[in-house]
Amino acid sequence: MSRRRYDAIAADEMAQVRSIARPLTRVADLDGLVDRVGGARFVCLGEASHGTHEFYAWRAALSRRLITEKGVTWIGVEGDWPDCWRINGWVRGHERQELTATELLTGFERWPTWMWANQEVAQFLAWLREWNLGRSESDRVGFYGLDVYSLWDSLRTAISWLEAHAPDALPTAMQAWQCFLPYGEDPQRYARSTRLVPASCEEDVVALLVEVRRRTQDGLVDESAFDAAQNAEVAAGAEHYYRAMVRGDRASWNIRDHHMADTIDRIATRHGARSKGLVWEHNTHVGDARATDMAAAGLVNVGQLVRERHAADGVALVGFAGHRGTVLAAEGWGQPEHVYNLPSARSDSHEDLLHQALGRPAVLAFGDDRSGPWLTTRRGHRAIGVVYNPRRESGNYVPTVMGGRYDTLIWFEETSSLHPLRHELTPREPELETEPSGY
Repeated sequence: MSRRRYDAIAADEMAQVRSIARPLTRVADLDGLVDRVGGARFVCLGEASHGTHEFYAWRAALSRRLITEKGVTWIGVEGDWPDCWRINGWVRGHERQELTATELLTGFERWPTWMWANQEVAQFLAWLREWNLGRSESDRVGFYGLDVYSLWDSLRTAISWLEAHAPDALPTAMQAWQCFLPYGEDPQRYARSTRLVPASCEEDVVALLVEVRRRTQDGLVDESAFDAAQNAEVAAGAEHYYRAMVRGDRASWNIRDHHMADTIDRIATRHGARSKGLVWEHNTHVGDARATDMAAAGLVNVGQLVRERHAADGVALVGFAGHRGTVLAAEGWGQPEHVYNLPSARSDSHEDLLHQALGRPAVLAFGDDRSGPWLTTRRGHRAIGVVYNPRRESGNYVPTVMGGRYDTLIWFEETSSLHPLRHELTPREPELETEPSGY
């Protein structure tokens, strides 16, 4: 394509960008977006990195308004169920009320702790607890983890529940525990062992799941039963995930995102048919995979699955993006975090086009008509995981058709790094790197 032809196409795209963009300088500028997505039962809010202040702060600001003005009843995040269940108990006024939000979050130990143990999340949780305590128990907003990594913590919790409420089921439960015991609570050791011999703990952990499901039929009304049932689901999902991950099987991505979408369904069911939920995850999970190159690789994600399952209930997918600044990340998996300079976006990317067209923060709501040059053009869209290598910055772009991937995009010209509550320590339980690139 000639440079003149390329410039003409880009000019048409920039004209469409300017026509739908609205300035974003204060919380009141979210008015239109709140009204637009407020009727959806599921609102998924993304982030272009796990280490950017503006993504976390404005996602929290939008969430506060959707809770207070549109009746959102629960939040599901890209975090472990056991850790977030403790947060859920705290924000709803049930447990550990002597702690501050900062003290509660410093209890996170699984790498990378900064994803949730940061000042931005602490400020939001402190606000959420105060909001909840001013309301009746049935009107308090829950906070839940959607992810699949907490194999041992979840296994331990499910077995403890059976010990207390169904001791006759302990033999089945202990078979699963004994199967995993030789691996010293190291999922990598367990997963690697399944590559050498055909035996695995799959049958034992599935038997545990079936037993817990059978014993927690009242899980929709009983808190501890609901927690036990979900931990059993996590244990079974984690066992499946780690076996696929260690084989280098890209199906592990689908296992993880199906688990997160299934967890969203269970939370929504528990909260009732009239409940409304927020989902906080990376853009690679929130933005519909069918509008990216993930689809050609056979990958699905949470945004796609929620749209497919709940279109009739109302689904809104909101992405975040930025042009330049700083970001918090690690050089390698399990390494300490650093603040990195984030260079200006690649010249052929959506971010570069938005920078040229706008030059200031904005909300871009796509509306029902997704035609037009920008919304239908496939360009690179920057995505940074918990691992970042500045020397490979040019590879951090996902080919994306914006009009299919999101319903709204929140844009920033310059972003700054997240504020962790403490520096990263060597993880006690190293995890296999998620695919791709720690999203």
